[in-house]
Amino acid sequence: MEKTQNETPNNPINGNQALWLGILFSLVFTALIAWAGQRLDAVRLLPDTGVAWYYWRLPEPTVWTRLSVWTLYILHQVALWGLIWYAQKNRPKYTGGLHKFNLVALGVNAFFILAHFVQTHIFYDGLAQDVSIFSSQGSVIVLLVWVLLMENSRRGLFFGKKVPFKQGVVEFAKKYHGYLFAWATVYTFWYHPMVSTMGHLIGFFYMFLMLLQGSLFFTRIHLNRWWTFVQEFIVAIHGTLVAVQQGNGIWTMFFFGFLGIFVITQMYGLPLKKWMRWGLLAAYSGGALAVYSQIGWGKLNEIIRIPLIEYLAVFVLALLFSAGLWAARKFYPASKTGRRGQIPAAGD
Repeated sequence: MEKTQNETPNNPINGNQALWLGILFSLVFTALIAWAGQRLDAVRLLPDTGVAWYYWRLPEPTVWTRLSVWTLYILHQVALWGLIWYAQKNRPKYTGGLHKFNLVALGVNAFFILAHFVQTHIFYDGLAQDVSIFSSQGSVIVLLVWVLLMENSRRGLFFGKKVPFKQGVVEFAKKYHGYLFAWATVYTFWYHPMVSTMGHLIGFFYMFLMLLQGSLFFTRIHLNRWWTFVQEFIVAIHGTLVAVQQGNGIWTMFFFGFLGIFVITQMYGLPLKKWMRWGLLAAYSGGALAVYSQIGWGKLNEIIRIPLIEYLAVFVLALLFSAGLWAARKFYPASKTGRRGQIPAAGD
């Protein structure tokens, strides 16, 4: 997609201001969820039965509890997909200011955040009543893996070294990432009711930031490496704190697993000096050795589980894209230009 440093839409706020106002909104609304959540404690829930059970759902859902959340979810989802389609169709330039569709996207997300709050306090249930908890977790994992694939060409995948994925695969990931990211974020957002446990509060704050990022597409702040890094890194904080809250003793897997991805991949996308990277790697290694010397060396394999899953998934995702593009080239009908098998490149 074409990028420029010159054009700035004539709007009262620019991308940087919108970002900070959005972060402030996210903090304030998270505080509102925490304050109002006490009235939801009276809702009677079924006992927790294990890892596949989602606790925060009504024992006896009704047509109206289901209809409320599914209707709002679908409207939210279609609205964002429509805005992405409209923006790509019109091929806007990357600017410091906000396009009109950015303002609309910010308004749409703010409206549905408020709508979800009201829906929770009237009907309680989220999408969790009808879909598996693994679907919500899986959507976020796919998003994180997609980012690793898409960013390989900029920061590499392993200690700054790039994997030679096919250019068409990377272009496809970049062009269509907005649709997948919008689905993963909106689906996860509507999966949970707005209750006030620590895990939910951190999770909703994270979702607010993701919705904010998704609203700022085709602006330069959307590409800011520090801001995009924050989007990836918060999952480490969220996963660790939720595991601590659950008291199941596996917080170390999330903490050192996601930090492992940071020292292997993510920090190479930041403007850090070489000695800083070595220092971060040494701190990570020293911290892992100190912790596992106390809890037992037999658990040390925990630290490779999350990185192993994500890095393997990157190659699986690339293979799926490659197979799909091959099939499209083979069976795609003649394009308007008369070239059979023409696959739109990023920005087309």
